[in-house]
Amino acid sequence: MNRFWMAGILAEELEEISHNPKSLSQPGFWAVLGTFEGRWTFAKFKNISKKEYPTSQGKLELSDWISNLEHEQYLEYVNSAREEIASGTFYQVNACRILSARILSGEISSIFPRILRDNPAPYAGILQLEGLDVVSASPERFISIHDRAIKTSPIKGTSADGNFAEKDSAENLMIVDLMRNDLGRVCETGSIKTPRLNAVEAHPGLFHLVSDVQGILRSNISLGEVLETLMPPGSVSGAPKSSALKMIQKWEGNRGPYCGIFGWAENGNCELAVGIRTFWRDGEYLRFGTGAGITWGSDAELEWQETELKARRLISIASGL
Repeated sequence: MNRFWMAGILAEELEEISHNPKSLSQPGFWAVLGTFEGRWTFAKFKNISKKEYPTSQGKLELSDWISNLEHEQYLEYVNSAREEIASGTFYQVNACRILSARILSGEISSIFPRILRDNPAPYAGILQLEGLDVVSASPERFISIHDRAIKTSPIKGTSADGNFAEKDSAENLMIVDLMRNDLGRVCETGSIKTPRLNAVEAHPGLFHLVSDVQGILRSNISLGEVLETLMPPGSVSGAPKSSALKMIQKWEGNRGPYCGIFGWAENGNCELAVGIRTFWRDGEYLRFGTGAGITWGSDAELEWQETELKARRLISIASGL
């Protein structure tokens, strides 16, 4: 089945699949999936309607979950990142790990109605194409574009009870600065504003600090060029990006759809989420990523606990617990 659903928009009748960002200059509705490494899938659909997602009675049976970085390895990763920060290589990096469970029976689409019921998220969505299944419960806007006005809303800072450490607000400010610089590469001079800074948002099972950065796109830049310029999202890479990405590649390898982007684009407008809180099929495995932002003020054990907090609720939903 080829279909896309997000925020009440159902797209069916697949017309075309492209891997070239220039395709977004063509008219029509496109589902968008980008990996953290910048590999793209654009699916053009013919039939677009406003519908609730259908209730599914399917069941997914999974093996136990395992992590590509176990507890001690992740602590070593965080402490290594702190050493790089102390030496001036970068001042923030997002350190992630991937959880995997073998699919014993069923389809991963059966997770999605439970997510909508038990973990509603602003950018919850599903994309199903031949050989590709992605289920998003993302709470984070990557970019929204409407009539050339662009907004990004980076999340930095996570808490179980709504109380945040000084490190959380400082980290959020770092990423706001990064995103202001990123938007400055595609927006009109003087148009960048930050109307919301370090706002507390409640999400299922946790709280986040969220800021908004917005601007007006230059008239001569296409949506495809915007995506290629801004990727990967700053909130899930680090600052400076180039140095942080080298650290991520060394410790994590490829993230795939995790920390990429997910959403839709139509005639120059778009709603695109950061690909966090996201499940995807990888052969006979179901994958799910979780991570934390590392600064000099990070405590490795607390960062591990943050990755556990972010994963706990959705892993339980996927496992039918």
